[in-house]
Amino acid sequence: MFSGSIPALVTPFRDGTFDEAAFRRLIDWQIEQGSSALVACGTTGEASTISNAEHHRVIEVCIDQAGGRVPVIAGCGSNDTNNALLHMRFSGKAGAAAALCVAPYYNRPGQAGLIAHFSHLAENSDLPIVLYNVPGRTVTDIEPETVCALARKFPERIRGIKDASGDLSRVVDHRMGISKDFCQLSGEDELALMANAAGATGCVSVTANVAPKLCAEFQAACGADDLTLARELNDRLYPLHRAMFGDASPAPVKYALSRVHEWITPEVRLPLVECSERAKKAVDEALAHAGLV
Repeated sequence: MFSGSIPALVTPFRDGTFDEAAFRRLIDWQIEQGSSALVACGTTGEASTISNAEHHRVIEVCIDQAGGRVPVIAGCGSNDTNNALLHMRFSGKAGAAAALCVAPYYNRPGQAGLIAHFSHLAENSDLPIVLYNVPGRTVTDIEPETVCALARKFPERIRGIKDASGDLSRVVDHRMGISKDFCQLSGEDELALMANAAGATGCVSVTANVAPKLCAEFQAACGADDLTLARELNDRLYPLHRAMFGDASPAPVKYALSRVHEWITPEVRLPLVECSERAKKAVDEALAHAGLV
């Protein structure tokens, strides 16, 4: 369903508000540089600190600016099932290709609760769902048996997963337990090479915000089974992957973008703050290593 380099786009801010003009420029640049799809309002898009009205406007702008050139995956997750469904219904009407739905955070539902949550979304919206498993943030793990059960129950609705569990064996678990049409995307840039080797088809990437061409070339090399080139590109990108999490994300990637483009500020929303001098130094060094500055 999806493959290649898929940036989890930042949401640019300027003086406390959504910078729509910068976001539109970012989208155009991403598409020109080879990104195969776009994610709006994911973790990197600071979905947790924007209002529902802002959330919907960011998705709307992303779909409008993409203009059908690449598909848009709308971040629709919430710890509130009804609010997640609200996002999905809006995104479907706006023209999103799929909804990225994170495991409900804070509530800590068990596996039965996760099945009930995602079943409710699948039964009440026509929008395809990409599950998003990131237990380091949600404190809730969508276990492989649950992923397989959901995908088998709703094969036309639950179409893939962005997995940021850090457990590479899950790529094989999912591949063995679900049809080959189930789309597996790495949720961690550092592990994308290994995930692709195990059967994933791409990465929902933080690094691609600032290095879209290199990330697209890396994914193309993986898709062509050119391991030598994929390793070379991964080595070039690896310090940047690490630097993106040298402080609370997305502060480092917003700083990196401000170094590459003067029209994007490093501004984040509270409770996040701009990254530390130590993190900035790591980003600067990584940008130089990748040949981006």
